[in-house]
Amino acid sequence: MRRLHNRIRPYAWGSHEVIARVQGRPVPSEGPEAELWVGAHPDCSSLVDDVPLVDVIASAPGDLLGADALDRFGVRLPYLLKLLAAERSLSLQAHPDARQAADGYAAEDAAGVPRGAAHRSYVDGNHKPELLVAYTEFEALCGFRPAAESAELVDALGVMALKPVVGALAVGDLREAVRALLSWPAAARADLVDQAVAASGNLPDGPAGGGPRGLVRLLAHDYPGDVGVLVALLLNHVVLAPGQGIWMPAGNLHGYLRGAGVEIMAASDNVLRGGLTPKHVNVPELLRVLRFEPLHSPVRDPEPVAPGVDTWSVPVDDFRLHRIRLDGGEAALDPAGPRTTLCLAGAVTVADGAGSARLTGGEAAFGAAGAGKMIFSGTGEVFLGSL
Repeated sequence: MRRLHNRIRPYAWGSHEVIARVQGRPVPSEGPEAELWVGAHPDCSSLVDDVPLVDVIASAPGDLLGADALDRFGVRLPYLLKLLAAERSLSLQAHPDARQAADGYAAEDAAGVPRGAAHRSYVDGNHKPELLVAYTEFEALCGFRPAAESAELVDALGVMALKPVVGALAVGDLREAVRALLSWPAAARADLVDQAVAASGNLPDGPAGGGPRGLVRLLAHDYPGDVGVLVALLLNHVVLAPGQGIWMPAGNLHGYLRGAGVEIMAASDNVLRGGLTPKHVNVPELLRVLRFEPLHSPVRDPEPVAPGVDTWSVPVDDFRLHRIRLDGGEAALDPAGPRTTLCLAGAVTVADGAGSARLTGGEAAFGAAGAGKMIFSGTGEVFLGSL
């Protein structure tokens, strides 16, 4: 195992407490700390002895990735592991499937859209399925709720301008409802959202103000005048207990609201936004990739695979995620492909055939594909990303 130094992304929506607390630093942190990245993404690669992991892998891809991963994914670690900590809501977004990503990337290249341009929708040719497991209580929007439920919520606002949206939802036309909201004239959006907020008292409330009424007010506070506030009413609103996960396959509109979680995803940056953001929203392309069908079961419970070891099944081969919780004992796993380990609490020693690393809160290590069985010992909680 090779110890990693991991960097933090200071996005404005990040927490001032969670990552600092995990790492044992003073709280609150000086600025927002949104994501701790563990992996070899070229934008923010972890370091091995001051050398970016992406370069370490490139120097010996066969040894570190293994023949199978190298053949399937090329010279890259195919997943990225993160500790995500949200103090305010993130943008509504969806990700393309593998074919859509490849086609979109090629089409923008052919059209001469500069790579790195703010209005570019595809920054690589890869898909980006995601699994997030709650570390603290975690609030999120994930996938469309049944259209009839959305029609009732939007209609309850009593905003006359929204009647066409209610009509589309009443006949199950989610595409038209989303198109109408995201194409609302820019000059009239703030007034529409203000009307919705003023009428939000007509919406159902939830525990501790967490229902649709609280959702509208929360999002309007974070993103005043953004029609994503209304699009959010079309989505499943869930609150995860620690250990519960949400699986976001391609084409599902989603957004994270509050809380901390461990996220693993295919190593891609392809994001099509649908509101709650000052960034570019490509409405036609978003409508092309979205799946306009209800996501009935977005929440995934942990599946025990051994004493103290859980996983969450996902239907992709880009990654697997395990959680190992120890109370002075040991656990053994024999994962496929290259593996990354992130410790969130306690002190855990992670060993494989190439060596060992003792990890405490916020520390991580990388292991080569051919290093054999992994042994975890100590007291604490770690997450393992692998294939």
